[in-house]
Amino acid sequence: MIEGRAMGTLGANCYLFACLESRKAAIIDPGGDAKNIYRWILEKDLKVEYILLTHGHVDHIGGVEELRALLGEDVLVGIHAGDAEMLTDAKKNLSCKVGMNVVLESADFDLQDGQELTIGKKKLKVITTPGHSPGSVCFLSDEGLFSGDTLSAGSIGRTDFPGGAYARALLLKCVEKKLLILPDETRVFPGHREETSIGEERRHNLFLKGL
Repeated sequence: MIEGRAMGTLGANCYLFACLESRKAAIIDPGGDAKNIYRWILEKDLKVEYILLTHGHVDHIGGVEELRALLGEDVLVGIHAGDAEMLTDAKKNLSCKVGMNVVLESADFDLQDGQELTIGKKKLKVITTPGHSPGSVCFLSDEGLFSGDTLSAGSIGRTDFPGGAYARALLLKCVEKKLLILPDETRVFPGHREETSIGEERRHNLFLKGL
């Protein structure tokens, strides 16, 4: 099961990924509204084992600390090492630029390229896609791809943030070599905008022309 809702003042997409047979789940990118996310989890009668972050910008991490407290000590927070310092630094996670001061505890574990996380009888595979941020990742399941800010409907992630000196070329290379190799019918659940598919982006995304 996959459900997504826009959360937080910046409206980034937060996703609930669950194995309905086991009732185990992961939350991906809780950018805010932690209490609403918690109620959402309770409504679905799910046990969240992981809070997984596609990258460390404030609109994707803003609700982590409060949600972690609501869910209890058993939940584990994962982020790629390239973005790990963003959790503990308001300047690096850009929250200070939007009138906030988001400083979180460190993650419980680092996400690794090719790593598979087991949620009940389902799996999420980590795909590293640096560019939008040094530690950006996507998560691939049998049901689709959680693309964070790497790829969205008709667009790609911004590359003018800190760490983005050569980021645009790197991001496009990752999209070409790691995402566009997926079947056209692969559903894409982005960090912003509506759901799309690999085939739709291959055909119509102007940023990807010539790849």
